[in-house]
Amino acid sequence: MTRSLFSRLFLKPALIIVVGFTAASPATAWSIFGGKQNNTLTAFKSEAELNEWLAGKKSKIDAQPTRSQSEMAMTKKESAVAAAPMAMMAQDSVAADKAQEESESVTNTQTAGVDEGGIVKVHGNHLVVLRRGRLFTVDVGNSRLAPVSMIDAYAPGSSGHAWYDEMLISGNTIAVIGYSYSKGGTEVVLFTIDRNGQLSYKSTHVLRSNDYYSSRNYASRLIGDKLIFYTPLYLNFHAANPLDFFPAVRSWQDGKAGDFKRIAPATQIYRTDEDLDPTRTQIALHTVQVCDLSKPDMQCTATGVLAPAGREFYVSKDAVYIWTASYARYNHRTANTAPPVSASVFRLPLDTRQAPTAIKTMGSPIDQFSFLESDDGYLNVMLRSEGPAASMWSSEGSSKDLALLRVPVSQFGNGTESAPVANYHPLPSPQGGHSIQNRYIGNYLLYGAGNTWGRSQSTENTAYVLAWKNPQSGSVKLTPSHSVDRIEALGKNALLVGTQNTSLVFTTIALGGTDRMVYANPVSTFQLANAAQGETRSHGFFYKPENEKNGILGLPFRESGSSGWKQLRNVSSGIVYVKNNNLSLSEMGILGASPNPNTNDNCKASCVDWYGNSRPLFLKGRVFALMGYDLVEGKVSGNSISEVHRIDFSPVQSQPVRR
Repeated sequence: MTRSLFSRLFLKPALIIVVGFTAASPATAWSIFGGKQNNTLTAFKSEAELNEWLAGKKSKIDAQPTRSQSEMAMTKKESAVAAAPMAMMAQDSVAADKAQEESESVTNTQTAGVDEGGIVKVHGNHLVVLRRGRLFTVDVGNSRLAPVSMIDAYAPGSSGHAWYDEMLISGNTIAVIGYSYSKGGTEVVLFTIDRNGQLSYKSTHVLRSNDYYSSRNYASRLIGDKLIFYTPLYLNFHAANPLDFFPAVRSWQDGKAGDFKRIAPATQIYRTDEDLDPTRTQIALHTVQVCDLSKPDMQCTATGVLAPAGREFYVSKDAVYIWTASYARYNHRTANTAPPVSASVFRLPLDTRQAPTAIKTMGSPIDQFSFLESDDGYLNVMLRSEGPAASMWSSEGSSKDLALLRVPVSQFGNGTESAPVANYHPLPSPQGGHSIQNRYIGNYLLYGAGNTWGRSQSTENTAYVLAWKNPQSGSVKLTPSHSVDRIEALGKNALLVGTQNTSLVFTTIALGGTDRMVYANPVSTFQLANAAQGETRSHGFFYKPENEKNGILGLPFRESGSSGWKQLRNVSSGIVYVKNNNLSLSEMGILGASPNPNTNDNCKASCVDWYGNSRPLFLKGRVFALMGYDLVEGKVSGNSISEVHRIDFSPVQSQPVRR
């Protein structure tokens, strides 16, 4: 049996535990750390130096006229081609004040204190819902449940020809984030909300970028009143002026576009010693843009790093990490004949007074959940050997060649050094599907595989648990009865969710032990018959702890055998609520969607639910189920839940005040 390359390089064949590294390994070509010459990346000293660099790259392109840049670039046209599966499904539809600071979160976020753009947020006594190109508010204060306000999620008079995918709330400002091909980038539409839940349009701003969409990651984060974006910008050296593809912002008022104004001067553009030949790989300016929502008019700054276009990103509490590599499709590699792709990971501090740092690496992360900047000063990243694609579906690709990279953040520098070979720890490959899920929970990394976007399949299933602080101690193998399409935290323990034949299955995993002896024991399994997971995104799940051992979890579901693609078009059948009693699971009940939901909403924008449409909500001691335009309240009595109130806040039924 031929083993994966990570294993052949780093793993003694008969063992899961890593015991040594071969001197003849191809990975020894990667340099081992020595003394650093510089502590940070190098920025361009002036606009003249940046223009000279761009002119040099452009001359290489001009010298090879037969090799069209369009073969390599992920331009708007190629983005549309890459989005073909989504476009085919969409084509027939496209025609607070301080109370906010004190409100409970309804978003299942990756990093504490870092909010993520989503479809539902809380402002004081109101839920704010982004759905199919409109914003809605619903009063949930003092046992009420009533629609309040509705407004288009785009500027008055605008065509709305954009995808408005996610929103965030800072104080009394709502920021709706979308992508507009016609406007040329990431569209940020600002609204105000008062204490009565009334909405009013404020302004529109466009951040120059290529399409940000990802099947798993979110485009925006919010820390305090700072709105944070990672946006890729693919440089086009056929253009008259490549600077026309650099970070810039423009306003869009009264149907008129202002001029783009650059927000990243040459001194905020960084590079490594990598040659970046544009005739061999597409070059991108990977940009972190920070916009201050506390100002009367949104003000943004940007920092960028030049690197190959393939990417994945992760936001920690004080930095953005960007993993870059050449497109996997241009590497023409297989796991058994070529080494892991060469890559780099950049660390861009959110404090722009600090310069970015970087380190050379191998392989690429699966998604944002592959990253953890841990309190012990390390960056931990679960890797596959293939390079990331600059594509919305790159996280869904399969890989049988996995490893954990664990490298001190202090060893990041000017990008000329490589992570030592000893910092890569090969991992066994999970069985159960082609789509890998991974999650850090406390001191442990869990991962498994399923068929998240496809129909469930009956197959052998395995998952693994390891102590990320000491991966040399080896992995604990789990054999759940179902695929692993979701991994979530239940306090200090874990939950695996997947399908077994026609059932949706939940399995609790007790985690414990030490860095040298991991304890991972399946405790309880709950099955929902004739059902499949209704939402694939992380925000579709929520766990509300009652104490350290007990709590309630909610997850949307749909009919048995249903593909994950259904969430783009159809509302979930309902949300199932499950009681966790010291890792023993039992069904509390279901809050179901209307059997005949109102779909006559005259949708003009964002008529496909790329981020899903259903969420379990726990707010102010109450339990809700959001399913499309249905908002259902449930009452918890002991270990059961039942419906007590329901509203339809759709444009046709609710007729809320519109401003």
